[in-house]
Amino acid sequence: MPRSSIFITITFIFALALVSIFLAFLWLMGFDKQNYTRELNNKYSNVARTNLFYMGGIINKAQYDRQLSNIDMPEIKDEKKKDEILKQATVLEEISSDLGSSAILLYDKHHYLRIEHLDELKLLMDKEFQPYRYEVIKAVFLVVAVILLGAYIFVIYKIKPLRKLKRQIVKFANGELDGVQNVGNGKDEISEVSEAFYEAVCQIKALNDSRHLFLRNIMHELKTPITKGLIAAQMIEKSKNQERLISVFHKLENLINELAAIEQITSKIGLSSKTPCFMRDLIDEAIDIAMVEKECVGVSELDEVRVLVDFKLFSVAIKNMIDNGIKYSTDKHVNIVVSKDHMKFITQGEKLKNDLDFYIQPFIKGEDTQKSFGLGLYIVSNILDAHGLKFRYEYKNGMNVFVFENLQDIIVT
Repeated sequence: MPRSSIFITITFIFALALVSIFLAFLWLMGFDKQNYTRELNNKYSNVARTNLFYMGGIINKAQYDRQLSNIDMPEIKDEKKKDEILKQATVLEEISSDLGSSAILLYDKHHYLRIEHLDELKLLMDKEFQPYRYEVIKAVFLVVAVILLGAYIFVIYKIKPLRKLKRQIVKFANGELDGVQNVGNGKDEISEVSEAFYEAVCQIKALNDSRHLFLRNIMHELKTPITKGLIAAQMIEKSKNQERLISVFHKLENLINELAAIEQITSKIGLSSKTPCFMRDLIDEAIDIAMVEKECVGVSELDEVRVLVDFKLFSVAIKNMIDNGIKYSTDKHVNIVVSKDHMKFITQGEKLKNDLDFYIQPFIKGEDTQKSFGLGLYIVSNILDAHGLKFRYEYKNGMNVFVFENLQDIIVT
């Protein structure tokens, strides 16, 4: 996938601008040189025509002097030097007419104009000629390029804190709130955004700490009276009221345990204690905390399958699947099938009325309000996400099948 970033975009824009300016200066030099050459040709054409007119007797001496008064092109009188120039000079351009011919010569970095009329030959030297100079345009281009490069360096320097801010945002996205730092070090907009982001992270961290403290305190305060109430309910005379009380206390106890699991997932504390666990041990632990008969759960698994998981959290996920399976199955039985790439919970019953995404929301109820999904599937989904697994549902041949996918990613040998 091609990478796209503001730094690459800015670099591309400045590189494109530099190349465009370079091409523009190349065109300018070519255009300016053409103009310079055209002006020289016009000048030499006028001088040659005036000399040919004078040599042909068309104009007199006064007219000749007046027309060439602003041009400094003296005639070479020294015959020896004249012959040397004519023999060794390079002919740049030559023109012939009825009156005679003329040619522009280059010799020793000077321009000469050779004019012939019948048997008469003149050689004029252009003292005003200067070779076309690229230095001025080159100097201007160099100055513009340096300014552009300086602007590029300045812009990159000003937006460089974005890289630091991005790293802090990645930490925040990964839940590393304690590792987020304030990278704002100026008064510009990027620094203001960095400081605002850091303040927001601090507020979120404070809210999370308060929430965790509240949940831990309330769970601690509720567990004691629930335990006492359960013991007291078991001591009274057996009746429907006793069964109802015990059922209520068990539901409260399960709710507290589920809240503890949620708190552990959201705080990411539990995931720091991943250990290799046998799948059989996880299933046995889930059956124990679900308080169901082992006959209600059928298990088919590979021999000695070990997975790298948080033992407590993954047991809660399996327990919730067993709970929901027994509640909603017509035969009150759950079959668990474990393979190298998935773990299936198969129950007999009617197909779910909605997609799985609907039921993994907290406190979603089925048709029977006494058999609420509660936080069960919500907790399962979050525990699987924390372990990098996928949660899927399908209905085949009258069977509800819930699947933990990508199990191969956490299997250890």
